[in-house]
Amino acid sequence: MPPKKTSTPKKKTASKKGSGTPSAYNVYMKKKLEQLKKDEPDLLHKDKFKKAAASWATAPENPKNKKK
Repeated sequence: MPPKKTSTPKKKTASKKGSGTPSAYNVYMKKKLEQLKKDEPDLLHKDKFKKAAASWATAPENPKNKKK
């Protein structure tokens, strides 16, 4: 009979991700996608997402657009 294999200790995995607060981008995208769903219900999700992502560049919610 072959010798029994001993199990090696399992490595600990990282704790749950996403437990922090959402970023300004995540908050903006969620709000913008909801708005686009109401305004343009026939538009595909990927197209709504593209529109929302493109508008992020000039959005006042974007921290890079904050004037000092």
